[in-house]
Amino acid sequence: MLTFEPVVYILASHYRGRLYTGVTSDLMARIHQHRKGTFGGYTERRDIKRLAWFEPHADIEVAIAREKTIKRWPRQWKFNVIEKANPDWRDLAEGLGFPAL
Repeated sequence: MLTFEPVVYILASHYRGRLYTGVTSDLMARIHQHRKGTFGGYTERRDIKRLAWFEPHADIEVAIAREKTIKRWPRQWKFNVIEKANPDWRDLAEGLGFPAL
């Protein structure tokens, strides 16, 4: 995966915990921001740092539209999409070179 491509992602606090859905054109930098607390807001206040799922896109407009759609989903649908690709809720950021939380 290229680091400078549009990506929709879901972070989790823990297994089936609090979720955050976002979009970025640089996933590595965004994960770093979330982990260091420099992104601020909801994720920092609730300690949401685990990359549970991500979906690359070729176009940022498509990624933004997908993020908006996913944000409207019920929690269970988000759990389903995570568990289809990541049934053990591993922190996918570790596979991208980030240390374990």
